[in-house]
Amino acid sequence: MSESELAARHRAVLPKWLALYYDEPIEIVRARGRRVTDADGTTYLDFFAGILTNAIGYDVAEISDAVRAQFDTGVLHTSTLYLIRKQVELAEQIAQLSGIPDAKVFFTNSGTEANETALMLATQYRRSNQVLALRNSYHGRAFATVGITGNRGWSASSLSPLKVSYVHGGYRYRDPFGGLSDADYVKACTDDLRDVLQTTTSGDVAALIAEPIQGVGGFNVPPDGLFAAFQEVLDEYGILLISDEVQTGWGRTGEHFWGIQAHGVTPDAMTFAKGLGNGLAIGGVVARADVMDSLTANSISTFGGNPVATAGAKATLDYLLDNDLQGNALKLGNHLIAGLRDLGERCDIVGDVRGKGLMIGVELVESGGKDPSPANASAVLEETKARGLLVGKGGLHGNVIRLAPPMTLTNEEADEALEILSASIEEVAR
Repeated sequence: MSESELAARHRAVLPKWLALYYDEPIEIVRARGRRVTDADGTTYLDFFAGILTNAIGYDVAEISDAVRAQFDTGVLHTSTLYLIRKQVELAEQIAQLSGIPDAKVFFTNSGTEANETALMLATQYRRSNQVLALRNSYHGRAFATVGITGNRGWSASSLSPLKVSYVHGGYRYRDPFGGLSDADYVKACTDDLRDVLQTTTSGDVAALIAEPIQGVGGFNVPPDGLFAAFQEVLDEYGILLISDEVQTGWGRTGEHFWGIQAHGVTPDAMTFAKGLGNGLAIGGVVARADVMDSLTANSISTFGGNPVATAGAKATLDYLLDNDLQGNALKLGNHLIAGLRDLGERCDIVGDVRGKGLMIGVELVESGGKDPSPANASAVLEETKARGLLVGKGGLHGNVIRLAPPMTLTNEEADEALEILSASIEEVAR
């Protein structure tokens, strides 16, 4: 069966809002290292990694062996009603890495579920249904997380179990304060936070939830220290800080293991998912014990923390740490950003190049101006595919190329991607 026939069957039985990349969607059938092969036999360098999820790459022996060993026991599932050794070991490791004092961990199946859990914990702990979120944010696909997502392209309903107020600081390139210096920008956003608290809430807000670098929103990077300034205000009210590390965790930003560490603060809770499982379905929350233990009703997780997912995740985390992939992300991320900014100097459809580590956004605009160009982004997506490179796309206007390759990326592969990106963007500009 051809990929076009499979695409037709996909569209017949799956929701029309379930997006597919490319005019001619592809089916990935094999993968190794940082390269994937489609059903037609075409091989691509993967610079989106299953939306930042295949953080170590493909066909990694240490991870495959750990999963296979668990399969060989015959125990694929037990539920959290029974002890799961790898779940405990992984939770201990994440609690230690989090830097949160007296931390406890709860495992879920995805980032959406992790953020839903964090919101439930915060609202229970504070006995309030009020939440602060950043404009242009994205936190998931479920009821509460859609309700606090500050990007209408990903929030189809105004219905929500929470009362949300949005603050500035997410999308600096198009923010009304965007032309300010770092210090003045942080001050303006912090003044806005205080004003929002005083005018749109009753003060007893449960939490501020924020992505240290916005993911779906276009890899937007606030000035370091923004969330430290925010936390000073939050502390005055007793409001919790939740860092959504679903895309920024596990060293991807290069400078730090967690994205929030760039701001010099320790959050009350962090959510995680994606890269931890290297393709296996796993997410979770790590939080202060008093916050985690604040639920008064019974609860379990049928699939969260299951033996297969935690065995694979433990092997992934060990591999990441043993091979200093955070350091590799910093080195190659800096190289890519420098090359892309050089491209931007000579190509006027590149409005902005931003990011940290191997989490890079290239915002495309109309030639000669700053108006967002989703058409240029879609064209670049097709051009890179034609040249053997898979990239992502996002942003409030759908005009940002998102680059997030596996953290095992090599120097040669980084140069190859730069060459393809340059040729593709220059072709679209012409």
